[in-house]
Amino acid sequence: MIRRSRISSCELPDDPEDLDSPEAIEAGSLTIENDESKPVQNELWERPPFHNLYALPHDGSSLLRFEILTARMMPPNGEDLKVKRYVVYDLTVRLDSKFAADSRPAVIKRRYTDFRELYIKLRRDHPVLMSRIDFPNKVLMGNFSATLIAERGASFETFLNYIVNNETLKQSPEFLHFLQNNELTKACQLMDERNDSCVPILENSFLLLNKIFMDRSKPVLLLLCRLVAACTSCTPMPHESAERWAALALNRYETLSDIDLLPLYIPLLNTCAHLWWQQGHDQKPITDRLTDMSKKGISINNVPNLIQAIHKLDPRSETI
Repeated sequence: MIRRSRISSCELPDDPEDLDSPEAIEAGSLTIENDESKPVQNELWERPPFHNLYALPHDGSSLLRFEILTARMMPPNGEDLKVKRYVVYDLTVRLDSKFAADSRPAVIKRRYTDFRELYIKLRRDHPVLMSRIDFPNKVLMGNFSATLIAERGASFETFLNYIVNNETLKQSPEFLHFLQNNELTKACQLMDERNDSCVPILENSFLLLNKIFMDRSKPVLLLLCRLVAACTSCTPMPHESAERWAALALNRYETLSDIDLLPLYIPLLNTCAHLWWQQGHDQKPITDRLTDMSKKGISINNVPNLIQAIHKLDPRSETI
């Protein structure tokens, strides 16, 4: 259970429907100080090492966990005096086992308001499942001390770990929105500009979702296909990691049974065939797949390209 943070400054009612704007929620004289009134260096909070050692499964299976090890004040002091300051939490998602630590943990940045929005939506749609969860109170005025940030960070970790251990909450669209929407919005804007800076953003999002959901789940495969599209369409020549992600996507589709994702398969095969041609590889294995699909009565001509097919399943800002 998440323990509610108690703060000496003004607190708001617990009613989650009583939402204020992000500015109102996190407004105030937001200087970070620890309990001994020592300022946090560079306005960066770091959790002490070995703060919470997890017991890893003895059978060697992996343990999924969320950690908040750092947080910082934004915008930086003196950078924009017109913007009220807030705390950004660096949320790390990792999959460790007794025999190997996660070599590529995924990190996303979230504000208090992001966590609170997720909590409110889940409590609205799943009141029984969420009845055991409390959430840190909003603070209107007061200092964000190191103690407060640490307490909130621990509460957020517990909250997210509770979600992934309940299949209903884990598969909810609200949770998926929390995990990827900020990054997808930015990446899709960059794709629209034909800027390959979208690729590392999508790579990080893919690594994150791939730790949480099944390899051939809809969120994972949809993001993987979007990553392939970004690697092959943003610049005249394919991105350096295009072949690796395309090969992984083809492999994942071999035994796919989710009918919702089949509309992406032909566009993916066409994209990979063109990529293999650009890279000087043998296209026959891919063209053979297309031929097999045609023999099964599936049209392989006059189909949308990969970005267009993705957009039909998950409309965002990409140029179609």
